[in-house]
Order: sequence, then C-alpha cells, then structure tokens
Amino acid sequence: MKAKPFEISKKVVLEAWKAVKANRGAAGVDRKSIADFEKDRKNNLYKIWNRMSSGSYFPPPVRTVGIPKKSGGERLLGIPTVADRVAQTVAKLYLEPLVEPYFHKDSYGYRPGKSAIQAVGVTRKRCWKYEWVLEFDIKGLFDNINHDLLIRAVRKRTNCKWLLLYIDRWLKAPFQREDGMLVQRIKGTPLGGCDKPLACQSRSALQGLDQLLRELL
Repeated sequence: MKAKPFEISKKVVLEAWKAVKANRGAAGVDRKSIADFEKDRKNNLYKIWNRMSSGSYFPPPVRTVGIPKKSGGERLLGIPTVADRVAQTVAKLYLEPLVEPYFHKDSYGYRPGKSAIQAVGVTRKRCWKYEWVLEFDIKGLFDNINHDLLIRAVRKRTNCKWLLLYIDRWLKAPFQREDGMLVQRIKGTPLGGCDKPLACQSRSALQGLDQLLRELL
C-alpha cells in the first residue's frame, strides 16, 4: 500500500470533528448541517483525512452573510462547510502549538485559554497603576491582510508542506454571496465560521507589531 505524502493523524481528524460539533454553527454552501454530516460521520471523516493526507483537499467556496456594523456598512461573515471546518480545525491543531509560544502574554485574540473577558480583567487592574491608556484599531484587518505577508509569517514558524499548502488554498478559496455569485479573493480572509488556522496566521502577522509596542512602551 502506497504511503500518503502527508502524515496526518486520523485521531486528530476525529478530535477536530468533536470540536466543530461542540461549536455547532450553520451550514455552508453545500447546505449540509452538523446533523447531516453526522449521519455518515465515519465516511465523511475518512474523506477529509484521505484528501488532506494525499494533498488533494481543495476547500469549497465560503458562504458569506452580511452583518451590519455599528459604525455603518456591513461586515462579511464567512461560513465554511462543516467538512471544511473540520479540515481547518485539523490544521489549527497542528499549527497552534507551533506559533503559540511566540505570542506576547498580553495578546488575547484567537488564542487557546485566552478571552476578551480576561483582557478586560487585566485592564481593570492596570488602570490603577497607570495614568494613560493607548487604544487603537487596525481597520479592516481581516478584509485587507496581505496573503503573501501572511504566508511569510507562517513560514517563520513552520516548514510543514501540507500546512503551507492548505493555508494558501484556504486564503484563495472564493466567497459565495447570498445570490450565489462567486467572488475571487486576492487579499483578506473571512471572519467567522471556523477560520482557525487563518486566525492563527493573522496573529502571526501581528507578532512584529507586538514586539514594536513592547520596545516603544
């Protein structure tokens, strides 16, 4: 029996499915729900493992839904298919331990065991120690992040071929609007759904900013 070019654990695929199931969420472009996926779970998980291990996994388009912003306009929420959420979570489970040690202890976004509530708690304590607060927002980070820079940031932490291959494919997977029209992407990454490895990437791309702020402050 010919060995697969990429070594991906079936156990990790099962772990990824459990995480996706627990997180629930809506159906993607294929309109298959968590319940639909579970009806043929064993076969569905095998397909994901087989395709990812052989290098033949291609993510389907990401269903998008417009959500109104408080400041006006719309933010696009990306909803990958259930199967793609499992595949992304597989990548996240491999990628996260590689990048996590490099993040600043005060970085709370998209990290395991970290939350916005924790960030507020730390801020509440520190407001008694300092007389100033620095607040800023990176406008349209997920909408505009450069794909090449993002991949370059990931390459600094891993040379795993299958991770780099699939992250690149996820970045390029088109949006599917509510009217069915496909929109090709040359920058940005969808927010929402299960953008696990993509969120890890975005945090990786911001490591330089973390370092700069530490030096300045």
